[in-house]
Amino acid sequence: MRYLGLDLGTKTLGISITDKTNTLVSPYTVLRFNSEEYESIIPKLKEIIFNNDIKLVVLGLPKNMDGSIGFAGNRSLNFKDLLEKENIEVALMDERLTTKSAIDIIHENNDNYKNAKEKIDSIASCIILENYLRKCKNETQE
Repeated sequence: MRYLGLDLGTKTLGISITDKTNTLVSPYTVLRFNSEEYESIIPKLKEIIFNNDIKLVVLGLPKNMDGSIGFAGNRSLNFKDLLEKENIEVALMDERLTTKSAIDIIHENNDNYKNAKEKIDSIASCIILENYLRKCKNETQE
């Protein structure tokens, strides 16, 4: 059983996936949809989950720097509800600064930002999933 990481935007969903040992995370794909029409991507997401034997979906939860939940955070909470109605198990992971980290990674690799938008979504989903795996590992070591 594997995990998926999700970075939800207003028009894209960045997706990453673990290997079969749940230790390595790789970009998987980016799903595009019309502005905030999240229901439209559920069939494709369910297909990805089924075809890859996914145990858990880790959804990024954008929080304000003070830890409060704003508009983007509420959007993720609503998407979580949508997924759970489809019997998809979802864990939330704080995603503060993941997009900035993704942009930094792209710059470090000398990628052109204009051509890197989809990479940002995929890398951000990788960071979300890696942070979740690290958190789980730390909890079991305590």
